[in-house]
Formats: sequence, C-alpha cells, structure tokens
Amino acid sequence: CGPMVLDALLKIKNEIDASLTFRRSCREGICGSCSMNIGGVNTLACISKIDTNLSKPTKIYPLPHMYVIKDLVPDMNNFYEQYRSIQPWLQRGDGLNPGDQQYLQSVDDRKKLDGLYECILCACCSTSCPSYWWNGDKYLGPAVLMQAYRWIIDSRDEKSEDRLKRLRDPFSVYRCHTIMNCTKACPKGLNPGRAIAEVKKLLSGIAKKGEPGLNALGAN
Repeated sequence: CGPMVLDALLKIKNEIDASLTFRRSCREGICGSCSMNIGGVNTLACISKIDTNLSKPTKIYPLPHMYVIKDLVPDMNNFYEQYRSIQPWLQRGDGLNPGDQQYLQSVDDRKKLDGLYECILCACCSTSCPSYWWNGDKYLGPAVLMQAYRWIIDSRDEKSEDRLKRLRDPFSVYRCHTIMNCTKACPKGLNPGRAIAEVKKLLSGIAKKGEPGLNALGAN
C-alpha cells in the first residue's frame, strides 16, 4: 500500500528534526492518536497515503479550531471532558455491583449498536464541524453525541431518560445544523450526522426507545 503520511513524519523526526511533535500509537487506524488535517482534510496520518505527485507539497496542520500544545498536537482536554459528561458506561437500576452480573442482549438489539461503538474518538468529525468551531464550549459535537446515542439506545441501559434529560438544552444537541462534514471526515466510515438526527427525534418524542428484545438478566 506504500508509505503513509505518518511514515514521513517519523522519518522527519528521526532524521531531520527531532523536535517535531505529534501523537501516534497503533499505526493501524485503530487508536485515533494521529488525527490531523492533511491536504485540507481531517484524517489519520497512519492511513493517509503519501501523494505520489511529488511536484506539489502536502500541507499538514493540527486539527482545526483547537488550542495547539505544540506542532501537530492539539489540546484534547475539552473534547474528553465533553465525552465524560455523557457518562459513557452502562447504567442500571438493579442495585447489582458492576461486573457481578452478565447482562444479556438480543441479536437485533446488538445490531443497533453497529456503526456507533466503532468510534475511536479521534475528533476528526467534531473538528470538521463549523457549529463545533464556534460553539465548542457548549455544543457537544458529532463524536460525543454519537457516543451519547450509543448508550441511549443500548437495550441493557436503564438510564436513557436521564441521559436525554442532560441533553435537553439549546446547545448540547441543537447546534447541529446537519452540515454533514462530520460524516465526510470520519476515517472509520461512520455517520455521526445520522446519530445526532436520531437523538433529536428521541428528544422531541418523535421516536421512542424500544423495549429490550431480551431480559438483560435472563429471567423469565
């Protein structure tokens, strides 16, 4: 498949300028660490092929509209705080200690999570969104809202109404204007725009979370 942009950055760091700073880890498009803007597109350096046309330069920038710590390293603190705010873990009301009980899920209910759980939190989508550029302190952005939807519709989760209540304000969700830059930018081929639309439908009452297809505790 040829060398990727990350390979070029590593070569520069190892052989030309050791001070060049960027994040990277898996080199397989799995961890999301090396997200940056390459040739005007938010993507992952480890899966972005080097342009074979060497007559023109490839411009590389840190993710747009984020504070820059150094070189290609953006400050992700606000992004991660927003992710924490949606409480991205299974919540139950049965009083059992987490980890003591296996919670069952039907095949159909599990399929509802496809296209959501694969998000690697690289922030390519959120930083491609004009609404997030100007309202990033209040609007949660595509990546976080897609993960919020992932937990809201999980058949094993019993706190969906509480999750929706926390999103019921003018900014958290409704700054999305369906521009769909997020879906175009996602290096995993996911559709955050669709997930946000589903959250809006749940908030408005147009849609309802269905009943679980299987008792999570396995009881009759």
